[in-house]
Amino acid sequence: MTNNTLIPSHIHSLADSIEEAFVKHKNLPAYSAIGQTKTFAEMDELSYKFASYLRLKANLQPGDRIAIQLPNLIQNPIAVYGALRAGLVVVNTNPLYTPAEMAHQFNDSGAKALVILHDFLPKYEAIKDKVGIEIVISTDAPQMITQKAIEGSSYPCLMSAINQAEGLTLPTRPEVNLDDTCVLQYTGGTTGVSKGAELTHGNILSNCEQTMERLGASFVEGKEILVCPLPLYHIYAFTVSMLAFFVRGSMSVLIPNPRDMDAFVQQIKPFKFTAFAGLNTLFVGLCMHDEFKKVDVSALKLTMSGGTALTAAASDLWFKTTNCTVTEGYGLSETSPVASFNTPTKERLGTVGTPLLNTDILLLDDSDVPVPDGGAGQIAIKGPQVMKGYWQRQDETAKVMTSDGYFKTGDIGVREEDGCIKIVDRLKDLIIVSGFNVYPNEVEEALTQHPNILEAAVIGKPDDKTQERVCAYVTVSTEIDKNEVIEHCRKTLTAYKVPKEVNVLDELPKSTVGKILRRELR
Repeated sequence: MTNNTLIPSHIHSLADSIEEAFVKHKNLPAYSAIGQTKTFAEMDELSYKFASYLRLKANLQPGDRIAIQLPNLIQNPIAVYGALRAGLVVVNTNPLYTPAEMAHQFNDSGAKALVILHDFLPKYEAIKDKVGIEIVISTDAPQMITQKAIEGSSYPCLMSAINQAEGLTLPTRPEVNLDDTCVLQYTGGTTGVSKGAELTHGNILSNCEQTMERLGASFVEGKEILVCPLPLYHIYAFTVSMLAFFVRGSMSVLIPNPRDMDAFVQQIKPFKFTAFAGLNTLFVGLCMHDEFKKVDVSALKLTMSGGTALTAAASDLWFKTTNCTVTEGYGLSETSPVASFNTPTKERLGTVGTPLLNTDILLLDDSDVPVPDGGAGQIAIKGPQVMKGYWQRQDETAKVMTSDGYFKTGDIGVREEDGCIKIVDRLKDLIIVSGFNVYPNEVEEALTQHPNILEAAVIGKPDDKTQERVCAYVTVSTEIDKNEVIEHCRKTLTAYKVPKEVNVLDELPKSTVGKILRRELR
């Protein structure tokens, strides 16, 4: 059961919170992307019509799962808010997923509907006969500007769906409980199998309240402009931008492709933004960009970092360039996501701050016993933001939850004397590439699908640009071309998971029982 003491008593779901914000902040700008801005009132109307379409035209029922596979465009929150208002469960899906990754997520979640960027439809076409998707709705980047349907598409598009709902009345949502599931947030596992963290209304609403309580006086309702280059399908941006900041009247400037630094800088120039949500590589990339030095950052007072470790060099560079400190936090998909966070302007660099309100963090040894003060242990988290469990995987849930309700993260931490948590290592062999998790087993499985590869081991190596890069070690039956191996991996793996380096060995290091020892390759 969710400890819901943080949530106002009249709010029973994410949709309740969103709808209250539509009314309260109706005249304020809510989102801007690729040169267009929508107010809270406009987001209300568009998402209401989309919700009506989903219920009355697509005949989806409350509790049905809908996959949303969109980049940072205004269509993303329209689709998410519409889905939640219709009582559906949102399945956040990375637009860059390969067909194989899409098929696994759609089948595992049981998604009945999909909202997808028109450009990515060929990937869906490749798997449509293998998944149970009944309703596909497409959109393209300029659609909110042109307000036109997409010509030549065999699937209905978002604008035509919204137009079809003109005059319809959205059915009353069934009564929901804060412990009901509203989002399936997929996360890799150390086994390489992607699992859906089952997040409830109470989980996410609590985490919004916890995060805003920590931000305190640095946040002014209805006055903040947040630059959001992090993908909205990622739980960090989903909770912070689309919910916590949104319901308090903030405007989010969405960046569809932060890798295009030239466009990124041009997109933020018109705004006197007050907040920025990013991570290490973005901070460094912007600070090294000549045009960014001309951007007016005088209003910037809050820079949040998460998803990957913040380096001292990146933090110093950002402060020298913007005169704003970076406030680092820590969390996971399973914790909705924020578990600990620094206090803005009072940061302890090198730490992820202290646990949020109503959150307890233990550091456990191999027997799940708390380690003595100052010792390193596996971080275990208990609080209202901790997931219900992994979707339809009780066995996997049991592996990560202690008997008294703590979620074991797989990360190693130390508690400093002032209570701040320092992340020291990964318990498992997780590789972090530009803030994204890469699980070696998944890459190894892809490698060994190659007809000439016998065995594979994958590790991360330090990389100046992406923090870590994926490196593969293989044994082979006949001579292979390393570039061919990389191309082979591209067929089933998203780009950041593809090995950047392939090494052929006579044999891989193994334990006495034949287990491949990745640590000996580092």
